[in-house]
Amino acid sequence: MNKVDDAITSRRSVRRFLSTAVPAATVEAILDAAARAPSGTNMQPWRGYVLAGGVRDALIAAVQAAYDGGEAGHRQEVQYYPDSFFEPYLSRRRAVGWDLYGLLGIAKGEAAKMKAQHRRNFQFFDAPVGMIFTIDRRLATGSWLDYGMFLQNVMTAARGRGLDTCPQAAWTQYHSVIRSVLGLGEEETVVCGMALGFADPDGPENGLITARAPARSFMRFAGFDE
Repeated sequence: MNKVDDAITSRRSVRRFLSTAVPAATVEAILDAAARAPSGTNMQPWRGYVLAGGVRDALIAAVQAAYDGGEAGHRQEVQYYPDSFFEPYLSRRRAVGWDLYGLLGIAKGEAAKMKAQHRRNFQFFDAPVGMIFTIDRRLATGSWLDYGMFLQNVMTAARGRGLDTCPQAAWTQYHSVIRSVLGLGEEETVVCGMALGFADPDGPENGLITARAPARSFMRFAGFDE
């Protein structure tokens, strides 16, 4: 039990990785374990691409070029965030943003530095392995919920092997570039990207530990003998 809890609670979004290689066999073992996630009628809606070396570098170059060229023409296929934020979600969003920038020495209003940090998403934060996850666009909301359980398994299985990850919704904005570079099928929608590797212990941004609300703040307990 403690090993499972440790793998879950030690997971964090790492934003600076070492260049240390991760063998393909290790990634495959992680994904095989993660695929034990539940899915409605065992549909297993997850698909994706594991990228290293020159293929990873080619995707990085293409997407960073699109990012540098501006956002025109690049839109998410599936909306991730609400049109406007409200409490308590607005405060949580702001807190994690300013905590991260604070660790990196980026002050409010330093737009160029903020943009440069956001750009690092599109190099998988230097991780040696990048993954792009996709789903068949014909599937419904339930399959997206199932997908979330699979992704959590990927991150937990990685922690069990001493590896770190960063799930990245940022990649979804550049789905057309990803489609061109990786040859995605027309039916594939980009769910997210994910960086995988060993955390750089000297990266100040890796000191970010986000707060979590306790269970009794978001769940009601009934029928228990206290």
